[in-house]
Amino acid sequence: MDVKEVKPPSGYGKPPWVFRGSALYQLHLVKAETARAFIPKEFKLVEAFGYTLGGFFLANYDDSPAGMFDELVVIAGTVWNPPTSCAWAARVLVNSDEACIHGRKHVGLPSQVARFSKRIIPIPRPSKVKSNRLLSMVGVGTAPNKPQNYLDIQVTEIKGPAVADICTINLGTFALAKAMPGINSDRLMGPVVKMSLPSFSGRTEYNPHLLKYSCKIECRIRAVRPAKVWGPSEKDHSSKCKSSRLVDVITRDVGEDERSLSIAVMLSKPILALQFNCLKMQVEAPKVVSPPPNPNNASQGS
Repeated sequence: MDVKEVKPPSGYGKPPWVFRGSALYQLHLVKAETARAFIPKEFKLVEAFGYTLGGFFLANYDDSPAGMFDELVVIAGTVWNPPTSCAWAARVLVNSDEACIHGRKHVGLPSQVARFSKRIIPIPRPSKVKSNRLLSMVGVGTAPNKPQNYLDIQVTEIKGPAVADICTINLGTFALAKAMPGINSDRLMGPVVKMSLPSFSGRTEYNPHLLKYSCKIECRIRAVRPAKVWGPSEKDHSSKCKSSRLVDVITRDVGEDERSLSIAVMLSKPILALQFNCLKMQVEAPKVVSPPPNPNNASQGS
């Protein structure tokens, strides 16, 4: 069929849409059976020994068509599209209504509005280290240690009056460049890298077409220690009962399996984490590559 441009909302203007900020791209080994729940039948899942490559993309945009906002893309797995492979998003959480609507209707993403609660946690260390008495006498036997800080980001999905905790992501000092500029430096930001990532989306209730779009990225990249991820109420057991009640409300609407499987992806085993600094991401308008499935044809084939 002919490829058709998908019209963007007026607030986003004419594509390409440019996003600037920073991000963490973390790769996980995800169980193939978990990923298959999200992958359209048109694609073959890239897997080995029962696992595929998924993970998440956590971004903070300083500038975008929707202004400043945070985004968490849960990546279910990798699909094969000759001659290359592409990541498939299981869930996209953003704290911007405009970005959510744009993602749903015009990029075919499974977007949901969410709250990103951020908290800097100082980890104090002893001010002195053990040393021999001779070094202490000459004044070099003590060495003050700088406290190491962490950034906790709690992601909570919002649907009308109902809310549900998705996860808490614990980041190291590399994520505190904006909150604590003193810890940032050029040597810690890595080399400049340019890449072009073809992406697929769609097959959602808001956009049933299968879409393809180009995502061009320019940034300074470096490997960092993988972030720790906790599931709902894992860090705060006192709120477990309250969260469970709220989860019941939201899962009746969006589907308990879909949400729980997205959390399973976040909690899977991390193998690599990449920090994107000075990020510039250019997203082209998506194009329709396949129409929605015809239910009549499906029924005739059964």
